[in-house]
Amino acid sequence: MTAVLVYVTTPDLESARIIGRNVVEEGLAACANILGGMTAIFRWQGAIEEASEAILLLKTTQDCIDRLTTRLRDLHSYEIPCIVVLPISGGNPDFLAWIGTETGEKPG
Repeated sequence: MTAVLVYVTTPDLESARIIGRNVVEEGLAACANILGGMTAIFRWQGAIEEASEAILLLKTTQDCIDRLTTRLRDLHSYEIPCIVVLPISGGNPDFLAWIGTETGEKPG
C-alpha cells in the first residue's frame, strides 16, 4: 500500500467541505483537511487573476488516485481544478496503515 497526499484548491470553505465529505464518505480518501484564507495569483485565459481560495488536503492511496481524480472533477466547480498528487515517503506506520484501511486497501 502506497499512501499519498492529494492537494486540491477550491473556491471557498463550503466547497472544500462538500467535496471533502463526499470523497471520505465514498471511501476514496481516509481524511480531508481544509485550510482557509489562501490567496491565489494565477494566469487564466491571458490575464493575471487574484482570488480567495481554500485548500483541501486528502490522505488516500495510490490505488485510489484515478477514481478520486474523476470524482473530484465531477464535484468541482472549476473548469480545470488543481488536483495534484504528492508522494508520502514515510511517517507513522500505524497512521499510514489506517489510510489504507479506510480506503479499502488489503494489508500487505
